[in-house]
Amino acid sequence: MSVATTNIQTLAIDTIRALSMDAVQTANSGHPGTPMALAPVAYQVFNKTMNYDPARPHWPNRDRFVLSCGHASMLLYSTLHLAGVKAVDKSGKVLDELSIKLEDIKNFRQIGSVCAGHPEFAEAAGIETTTGPLGAGVSNSVGMAMAEKWLAANYNTADEVLFDYNTYALCSDGDLMEGVACEAASVAGHLKLDNLCWLYDDNHITIEGDTDLSFSEDVATRFEGLGWNVLRVDDANDTKALAAALEKFHACKDKPTLIIVRSVIGWGAPNKQNTHGAHGAPLGWDEVALAKKAYGLPSDEKFYVPEGVREDFASNVGARGSEAAKAWDAVWTKYQKSNPAKAAELEAMFAGELPEGWDKDIPVFEASEKGDATRNSSGKVLNAIAKNIPFMIGGSADLAPSNKSDLTFEGAGDFLPGQYKGRNLHFGIREHAMAGIVNGLSLSGLRSYGATFFVFSDYMRGGLRLSSIMHQPVIYILTHDSIGVGEDGPTHQPIEHLTACRAIPGMNVFRPGDANEVAECYRAAMKISDHPSMFVLSRQNMPTLDRTKYASASGCSRGGYVLSDCEGTPDVILMGSGSELCMAVDAATELTAAGKKVRVVSMPCMDIFAAQDQAYIDSVLPPEVTNRVAIEAGIRMCWDRWIGSNGKFVGMSGFGASGPFDAVYEHFGINTAAMVAAAKA
Repeated sequence: MSVATTNIQTLAIDTIRALSMDAVQTANSGHPGTPMALAPVAYQVFNKTMNYDPARPHWPNRDRFVLSCGHASMLLYSTLHLAGVKAVDKSGKVLDELSIKLEDIKNFRQIGSVCAGHPEFAEAAGIETTTGPLGAGVSNSVGMAMAEKWLAANYNTADEVLFDYNTYALCSDGDLMEGVACEAASVAGHLKLDNLCWLYDDNHITIEGDTDLSFSEDVATRFEGLGWNVLRVDDANDTKALAAALEKFHACKDKPTLIIVRSVIGWGAPNKQNTHGAHGAPLGWDEVALAKKAYGLPSDEKFYVPEGVREDFASNVGARGSEAAKAWDAVWTKYQKSNPAKAAELEAMFAGELPEGWDKDIPVFEASEKGDATRNSSGKVLNAIAKNIPFMIGGSADLAPSNKSDLTFEGAGDFLPGQYKGRNLHFGIREHAMAGIVNGLSLSGLRSYGATFFVFSDYMRGGLRLSSIMHQPVIYILTHDSIGVGEDGPTHQPIEHLTACRAIPGMNVFRPGDANEVAECYRAAMKISDHPSMFVLSRQNMPTLDRTKYASASGCSRGGYVLSDCEGTPDVILMGSGSELCMAVDAATELTAAGKKVRVVSMPCMDIFAAQDQAYIDSVLPPEVTNRVAIEAGIRMCWDRWIGSNGKFVGMSGFGASGPFDAVYEHFGINTAAMVAAAKA
């Protein structure tokens, strides 16, 4: 690793600073101070350390660079531009143009520019993850590091090493104040992820002022307690010290590494450096000019890239990455011949495809009046699918026995410290970090899932939302879905959560009504490669419907379908999901006996149903039938679209109560009798 400080190195670092200042000032919006402070760190990591080929930004064994302090996005954009990272189209083809063009930087934070206010995954090659909320990037980085360990354990051979990459995350005081970062760091320390390096920008400044307003902990001691290798660099401008610290990271073989880097925010701006005035607002053109003068750059030239800077990146990360990628190609060619079955698995994973026969063992469940809890049938379906998708991996936030989310087939195994081959992950009671980590696993190509009780989706909200923003096909398994939790009472009974999760754009929320709906909802979800899916599952049993009497559960693929029907136009349409669907079925039987014409509609996924063409929606819910009743052990809000202004809802309007689940349902009047009464009203 080169450590020599040369004029061209200083020039390159100052160019990162100047581009970042100019972009923020031109936009009159953004955070200039952190890019100015951390330009030497980005330069040393990206240009002098990482194995990364700018000509092949999706090369599978590339080192990952995560800018967790996403507000400093211009640091990443300037670096990617100068490094010459190539653009990639939606099919994965590398284009003969830059991923981040100078014109994009000139239009920072403007509509149409890939240089958004915070880095957005897939907007431009080189952006490994979306890092808006602080703490999200570092939690993703743990998932990326876990993915490398798992891939190496399962696919490397003694002679053919396909995976040995490192993950670097640049983080701020704000990242490390967020609770999710501590959760994720705890996981990483426990797992001894020695391929993970966080570089902590210890600048003592936040938007409100000096960090001593609210933050006085000893970060080094905290991370040592979490099982990390902690190093210090006293001056961010000391690239030799940075290089030495990075060498120590590489030498450490049993812990993740935190490098605490002391920096001066807004470095070089004579009137604003080391103040919160350099954090979240432009410096002003006069101060920008003074800073450029301090760097020795032309003070009146905007978006200036001196001669030799791009060439410096090309001769360092460009040349090093090209050589590493070519060497990997040779290993991959050999591997395909010597391990064809394993290579085929990897090819499917690289392409984001499911292997042939992935769904061949999905069970069909026999009709049963007693039935089963959907969490139980989910466990059976999950195992049937995962055993045929070798790169499906996941786990629970310490609730696998209750979530039924553990993989029990032969060879599934556990992912443990120093034993990285297993597919059962153990996140501990860290729901927020779990959501961030499964995003990182997904961004690494694995089909990941995370599980907990539905009420704790509150703790996962940030990660849930980001998985949808990034179009990642993560699976969330959320059990104990309603007042059916029973005795645990209001704190553990999710009431508004279905509506809240359905409100996340692109999040497909499945609430299957029996075991065969579970199977078909999984089948539908696994085919979705560009959106996350959530399974909301019951603790209590519900009947397994007789599909010779009722419509096939394959209707789940369209989100909602006619479960049972009548002759002619219905007098009433009954709708339900999950554990209340059987109440709609029973109400239909009673109403039919009373001479009513009744249609029952199962609505396991409103999101997918809403995406159907209008003709299908109208065929299920004829507009002329306005007498509609929906039942669900949650709040009404998301049902209004389907029941209409004249519709009736049987459900919750407040929080739950502690008691046996059947008694709780009766207490709140969520039952067949209430549906019948509503239909007749």
